[in-house]
Formats: sequence, C-alpha cells, structure tokens
Amino acid sequence: MSIQIGFLHSLIRPEEKMLLKEFQSRDGVEVAMIDDRKVVYNLGKDSFPFDVVLERCINHSRALHALRLFECAGIRCVNSAKVASICGDKIMTSIALQEHKVPQPEVRIAFTEESTLQAIEGMGYPVVLKPAVGSWGRLLSKVNDRDAAETVLEHKVTLGSYHHSIFYIQKYIDKKGRDIRSFVVGEECVAAIYRYSEHWITNTARGGTAENCPLADELKELSVRAARAVGGGIVAVDIFETNDGLLVNEVNYTMEFRNSIGPTGVNIPQRIVDYVLRVAKGQIRG
Repeated sequence: MSIQIGFLHSLIRPEEKMLLKEFQSRDGVEVAMIDDRKVVYNLGKDSFPFDVVLERCINHSRALHALRLFECAGIRCVNSAKVASICGDKIMTSIALQEHKVPQPEVRIAFTEESTLQAIEGMGYPVVLKPAVGSWGRLLSKVNDRDAAETVLEHKVTLGSYHHSIFYIQKYIDKKGRDIRSFVVGEECVAAIYRYSEHWITNTARGGTAENCPLADELKELSVRAARAVGGGIVAVDIFETNDGLLVNEVNYTMEFRNSIGPTGVNIPQRIVDYVLRVAKGQIRG
C-alpha cells in the first residue's frame, strides 16, 4: 500500500517545487495536488483518500478553514488547524508564548484609537504596530513619537477593516541590523539563519540577506519551546538577540525556506518530508 499525500497549495513557489521533488524521490509515496482555488468541500459527506494533508497555502484564511475541514473529515494535517489558528494571529501567538513562559518582547493590546495611544505612551517610544494577521513584514509601523502614533492610528481607523481595529503594540527591539530565524521540525531545531538588513525589517522577502546561524543550545531550546507553545509541527521561529537573552518575535506555520538551504547546508525539504511521512504512518501526531 502506498502512502497518499494531499498537497494543499495556492501558487507553486520554489518551496513547493522542492517539497514535491523530495516526495517524488520516495518509494511508495503518491501525491495528489489540492488547489485551494478549486477545491470544494461537502461538509459531513466528504471522504478523502489521504493519509495526511500537507498545507502550503499563501492565504491564511483559506489555509485555516481548509485544514479544519480536512480534520473534520478525519484527515491528519501538517500543520494542524490549531497551529494555523495560533500562528496566523499575532495576538494568539503572544498569548500562547506567555502561557508557556516563552520570553518575548513586551506586548500590549488595545481596541480603540484612544486606548492604543495611551498604551503606546505607557510603553514608551519607539514601538512597533503590527496587524494581528499578516506576513512578510507588511503593514508594520515603527512609531518613534506621538505625532507618528497619531498619524498611523488615524490611518488604521480610517481603513476601517476588522484587522485594523485591533491594535497589537510591541516594544521596539534594536536588532543591530540582524535577527534570527530558526526552523523546527517536530521536536528538533534543524537549522537557523541570521537575517541581515540595513532596514529595521529584516525579512528576506523584503530584501534581507541570510547567513548561517550556529545552533547553540540556548537557541535550539528556545526554538523548540516556542514550537511546542503553538502546538508543534513544522514552524519557523523569528528571534531577537538582546542583552537579556533571546526573545521570540513570531512563529510562522507555512514557512518559507528557499533562502536558508544554501547558507545552512541543511536539506530542509528533506526534513519536512521525513516528518510528514512519519505523521502519515501514524508514528507521530500532526
């Protein structure tokens, strides 16, 4: 009997191509492509032939609901809908980190323009305002003073969408031009990179450059703790270096890794496929 993999995707990016190539190299593995733009669910009547579904969507809402629908039909998913719901929302991520005593920058949450300004001034400038849901370093605002705070908050309120009516305020951390992204697969931190940029946003998707980061014990331990806090699986953990130790900034559940294989020398898609196949065989839970 072959192992049946459902490959839930949007566009096929370099990461998806690498994963598909890795699956194709394995004996006894069949992959069925599931395009999130075309799939239709018949709630309560669905029957899928997959041993596991690997989620590689771009859109968070589609990913979250698709995972839950597959789980409702009895299919194990990597990552799970629980992990997606926590990692896809920065507030939920911060709550999970706090509940598991994982160190992170100071965070405050507010729901109105007035209370947010009060929270910012109580925290002290500079701060970073982030949308609760978002990725690739988009719509982040570094707020250096009250004038900037008032301007950014007015813009967010005027935009009027749900995501801009909840204010996630994080204390700005001076990263000295770099931060760390580590990659956790199951219970192991398999690789990490430094991300360098002259801009305060260091995402490689925004032009940051990657360099290998040695896997010191402190980094590995913190990365695994952060992954456990959000429910485990396959995640990338963004980490700040500070004088008081390492702090977890965010945890990403549909991680990109194209720019990290070369610097680290680690075959990340191989590690991911190994994990997915262990889930499919029932050796570990997704």
